[in-house]
Amino acid sequence: MIRAPVNPALLTWSRERAGLTREDLVRRFPRLSEWEAGARLPTFRQADDFASRVHVPFGYLFLSEPPIEKIPFPDYRTIAGTRVANPSPDLLDVIRDCLDRQSWYRNYARMDEQEALSFVASASRVDSPVQVASQMRDLLGFGVDARRSSASWEESFRMFRNALDGIGVLVMVSGIVASNTNRRLKPKEFRGFALSDPLAPLVFVNGADSKATQMFTLAHELAHVWLGSSALSDCEATPPTGLRSDEVWCNAVAAEFLVPLVVLQDEVRDSESFHNALQRLSRTFKVSRLVILRRLLDVDWLSRAEFELAWEEEIKSLRSLAKSGGEGGNFYRTTLTRVGNRFAKALVVSTLEGQTLYRDAYRMLGIRRGSSFDELARQITSVS
Repeated sequence: MIRAPVNPALLTWSRERAGLTREDLVRRFPRLSEWEAGARLPTFRQADDFASRVHVPFGYLFLSEPPIEKIPFPDYRTIAGTRVANPSPDLLDVIRDCLDRQSWYRNYARMDEQEALSFVASASRVDSPVQVASQMRDLLGFGVDARRSSASWEESFRMFRNALDGIGVLVMVSGIVASNTNRRLKPKEFRGFALSDPLAPLVFVNGADSKATQMFTLAHELAHVWLGSSALSDCEATPPTGLRSDEVWCNAVAAEFLVPLVVLQDEVRDSESFHNALQRLSRTFKVSRLVILRRLLDVDWLSRAEFELAWEEEIKSLRSLAKSGGEGGNFYRTTLTRVGNRFAKALVVSTLEGQTLYRDAYRMLGIRRGSSFDELARQITSVS
């Protein structure tokens, strides 16, 4: 039996990278302790299975030392003002998948002779967030009235996604890695990221978050596209303290885009209780209560002390209610949400025309069977 000459240190590193203990893997790999100690080598099949289980490229196991893994664009995530290190395999794989899709769509757009999108990198941090937010609303046709009339956060978020799809932004929303429901994304690690590009701007939103929170994330990442900057964020509607300048600006644009101050000033009622105001305004604007808190501070409806107390209470409430979101429902609609209507339609058409290999299409769509691809193609024609 041929053994794989893996580096024992890389076995340990790969396991710890995935956040797993030996006990987590002992049933599948009963001799893992011996492998990591260098007392015994796995077979090639066992090593390949191990790599799959810990979500690491097979070739990594043969390296002389662990690779340095970095986010390939600015990482603005912070916890208590400190930058976050060591991205998880799940986050790295989601970024890799999105970069792969963006690269494909960029080439497709060039072959299709599509023009560069004028709104990408059309703003700078010296521009007024109020003016930029107004430009965004005008281009998208997605103002407060549209959200006020929508029946739910889900419907409002779908309208937002569709509006972005219509102007050329690739919007991808998922709470899992690819189509693997066992690899759920964690909002506490990241909420979204933007990959700015004049032909294929891409925004990814962590679908494990609540819809109300996803609204702000999508607006924040869209502001990054307007700024022409790619970035990874754990954005909240927090006031601008301890954040990088890009994040401060994008937060301000997102808050103004979703809750314009001139509209909010007409909506607030001096005699209304704090709890009722928070609930009512959150429903009206279809945003999280954190966003409303931020804007109530901006219009001086709350003092700084009242805001900070309410903010901490809301954070505690959200943590206690946090649940791992499922990705059930219609498989094809879920797939279209994960990769976006614009991307899926372009990929399906290109594949049917023979310009893209079916195996590549299956990989980027996260499907495995031809019948699933055929049905997805039919579903796309019915998506508005």
